Amino acid sequence: MKTAAIYIRVSTDSQAEEGYSIDAQKEQLSAYCVSKGIKKYEFYIDGGWSGSNIERPEMQRLIEDVNADKISHVIVYKLDRLSRSQKDTLYLIEDVFNPHGVDFVSLNESMDTSTPMGRLMLGILSAFAQLERENIRLRTRMGMKERVKSGLWMGGGRVPFGYDYDKDKGVLVPNRDAEKVRQIYKLYIEGKAPQEIANLLGLKYDRLVYQILTRKSNYGIIEYNGEEYQGQHEPIISKEIYDIAMRCMLERKFVRANTSEHLLTGLLHCGKCGAKMRYQKWGNKGCKLVCYSQQKSKTYLIKDPNCEQERVWADEVEGEVIKAIFAFANNYKPSETESLAPGDTLSLLYEQQTSLNKKIKKLYNVYAAGEDNDILLETIEELKKKLSSINQQIELNEQDDIVLARRKEKTELLLTVRELWDAMDVRQKKHIVRKLVNKVVITGSHVHIDFSL
Repeated sequence: MKTAAIYIRVSTDSQAEEGYSIDAQKEQLSAYCVSKGIKKYEFYIDGGWSGSNIERPEMQRLIEDVNADKISHVIVYKLDRLSRSQKDTLYLIEDVFNPHGVDFVSLNESMDTSTPMGRLMLGILSAFAQLERENIRLRTRMGMKERVKSGLWMGGGRVPFGYDYDKDKGVLVPNRDAEKVRQIYKLYIEGKAPQEIANLLGLKYDRLVYQILTRKSNYGIIEYNGEEYQGQHEPIISKEIYDIAMRCMLERKFVRANTSEHLLTGLLHCGKCGAKMRYQKWGNKGCKLVCYSQQKSKTYLIKDPNCEQERVWADEVEGEVIKAIFAFANNYKPSETESLAPGDTLSLLYEQQTSLNKKIKKLYNVYAAGEDNDILLETIEELKKKLSSINQQIELNEQDDIVLARRKEKTELLLTVRELWDAMDVRQKKHIVRKLVNKVVITGSHVHIDFSL
């Protein structure tokens, strides 16, 4: 036979308050049990405990007995005797008592969950608790937004690979894995596959490589609720390196997924509504380019169902794009930096790095041999400062060389595209166009080409 639990709590401050003493509560609660014909009951008394949380000895014993299915009722003098926290009160009633069929009674509020009116009161309390939770969540989000707007990291959660979180300053700090992050971008831009990169750098799986590549925090941006904010943390890579990697990702994705023979598939955008455009067979005359907002088959691509973009002949647009590429190539003049060979500056820096390392090692050997000399130590420290400066220059130049190599590749394409164009097949032509063009925007019959250089 189950027992009714009479729970009594008296905090130190309320010992002398009328009606709150342990004896007063015991008297009224036991009288209630007698009036309801409840013969078997047990007292659970927390004397001198605050109601701000449920970490109380007798409360914990009560919870254990409820979970052991020993309790039929939980009876209190007043709701705040159970807890002063609405959240804890609802937790006890909804998550502890109800699942075990335990009725809850509060004398002061005339609340009895075994009756329809008591359950109604519980529902009202739950609704108010839910409202409070939503308000807390809203205030938290507002506070978090102000935090990231000022450039601070969100705190908590996962810290991006390559960074540690400085709680005192509220910012990300590059750690020893930052160099791995730089290597990931370098190897990916050079053409290495994500799984190959993961194997080379000791990462668990290729998906982690994708995750690292697409994190904007790597170049100093914090993303929060779909918005971007400039962070106060030190970037690991430049924005230019990030953009090149994303461009490479799009190119590879297109090559894997696209078997279309159409030259501009995937590059076409409507200038009126911003939706993508597609090739559509138009009788025996060829294909026209159609805005996806005018195609009801793929609703997720619709930007404006009332878009009035006209349908233009695909071969005419392709001709405009080819002419624009040739014109761009004819007028293109490489910058002075593009005439440099990648690695020219780095080779010199690497030589200096090696030389300084040898000098420092030699001086340490002399010091270890017993030449206890303050001048010797000062010389070592000076060389270490120079080495640190050289290492920083190497890091910057390695990133510059990635950008330079990418630009030189596109420059070479531009310089040869016209003379090689007619000898290329459709797949080769598509590859060249995607290297040189970000997107083609069609507004009415006007064609705008956004070049990637």
